[in-house]
Amino acid sequence: MAFTLHTPTHSGPLNGSSPFTATPARRQVALVPGSCPHIESEFTPILRRRLLVACGISLFVFGLFLISNFLSPSPLPSFVFIQTLHATVVAILVLLTALLASPVQIPFCRLRKLELLTFGLLGLLFLVSQYEFIATGEVLRLAATGREPDLIRLGTLTFTQRWFCIIVVYGTFIPNTWKRAAAVTGTMAGMLILYTLYQAIFNPLVGRYLWVCLGDELILLSIAILVAVFGSYKILQLHERAFEAQKLGQYSLKEKLGSGGMGDVYLGEHILLRRPCAIKVIRPDRAGDPKNLQRFEREVRVMATLTHANTVEIFDYGHTEDGTFYYVMEYLPGLNLQDLVDQSGPLAPERSVALLRQVASALREAHAIGFIHRDIKPSNIISCERGRIFDVAKLLDFGLVKGFGQSKDLIGATQDGAITGSPAYMSPEQGIGKPLDARSDVYSLGAVAYFLLTGQMPFIRDNPMQVILAHVHDEVVAPTALCPGIPDDVERIVLRCLEKEPGNRFQSVDELETAFADCRLEQSWTQNRARLWWEDHAARQTEIPVSQNENLRETVQLA
Repeated sequence: MAFTLHTPTHSGPLNGSSPFTATPARRQVALVPGSCPHIESEFTPILRRRLLVACGISLFVFGLFLISNFLSPSPLPSFVFIQTLHATVVAILVLLTALLASPVQIPFCRLRKLELLTFGLLGLLFLVSQYEFIATGEVLRLAATGREPDLIRLGTLTFTQRWFCIIVVYGTFIPNTWKRAAAVTGTMAGMLILYTLYQAIFNPLVGRYLWVCLGDELILLSIAILVAVFGSYKILQLHERAFEAQKLGQYSLKEKLGSGGMGDVYLGEHILLRRPCAIKVIRPDRAGDPKNLQRFEREVRVMATLTHANTVEIFDYGHTEDGTFYYVMEYLPGLNLQDLVDQSGPLAPERSVALLRQVASALREAHAIGFIHRDIKPSNIISCERGRIFDVAKLLDFGLVKGFGQSKDLIGATQDGAITGSPAYMSPEQGIGKPLDARSDVYSLGAVAYFLLTGQMPFIRDNPMQVILAHVHDEVVAPTALCPGIPDDVERIVLRCLEKEPGNRFQSVDELETAFADCRLEQSWTQNRARLWWEDHAARQTEIPVSQNENLRETVQLA
């Protein structure tokens, strides 16, 4: 809601009076026209949805307790009155839930009245029940008449309500993902349920009375978990929206492009230059081990040293006050090769070769400096348009980069023996934790070539470990067996890249790029063909999907 503060200013006396005796001008606060209706229009659907959820949950809970009370009626005189009031409240909740779920338009002011009606009824039921039980002395009659089951049920509910409060407070106050909130609160509730079961089975004094209490506990604790999980989810959602609305240094965040285990990627804009960019961020609460943050910063430093046109360009990086680390890279509207093949099927050999040569050229620079990528895969390569040049390949995500040779100490390398990467495109030596060199990237690029030409990964197995073992031991099916029409020389290049022994592969990406350049292709992948493909693709899509998610699909890390 926006307010405008109007403070009249005068250079001379007010109404002709002396400036020393004039009555101070009255401040006028004017509400910007349309603010309240705007807020109400935004708030109305939210209020209606929340009321529907509240009525639905209340109906479920009170309905279960109503049925439970009918199945095990109390001998107390007030039971019939309380049960009748209880049934009336349930009936009204049914009507309110049906009304809120219907397509009937309900003005904001009436929703506020329904809100008061809903929670007023629940409060009335609790208040009357409490009055009948305490003020009329029924709690004393329970003790005097020896109604042990009712007393134990009352005591159990009292302690269950304390657990209810702990669970709800945890979910509301502790920042969490909904999955973690569900796990923690579920564990809390499970402890109480197991304790009650233990007492019901092994306690000869009160065990036989606790079976009835178990149902009450399950209902209350289930509601507590639902409230805690929903609260955690909404708080996290609001936190993320607030983060998206804030500024990172000289950049403003527009929308989220992708999300993964450690970080998120946003479409951003430089505040002064109005230049679109992609901003990758990682928050401390999602980093976990501090080594993850080190890896993230290492990625930035490595990528900043690379200047090749086919490597994503880094503009800036920094930290926010809450410890969030971010870096800014060029925004690449286009498709990563995974999405490209998923949407269009295997690529033409000439197109595959054109893209692969660009990636090999980008790796040439990294290898010359002493860096190996270790996570080359289709989703880490984007095909995009830059400066009216189409099908420009951009290599992304140097998060698993490792030094070899002279550059080994320049990067905080992954612990020796650790298996890190994406199993579907991992070299055999990487899969078994052996020392790596540039030929490992040659293998991975060959696996990407296999995928582009056939639409399939080199090895498809039931789980990641079986895929890794297949790369180590199994022979790959020839690409032409899956997709006839692939030129023989292109197939020979791919199969040589996928040799198990590094010595049998191309010894550098220079050799690989030269081999691709010498391929005898029936057609060439020209700029005109690339332009026509992208124009046709854009015509078939409402917008070109943005795939620059920095491969935030999580990579498998096996220690």
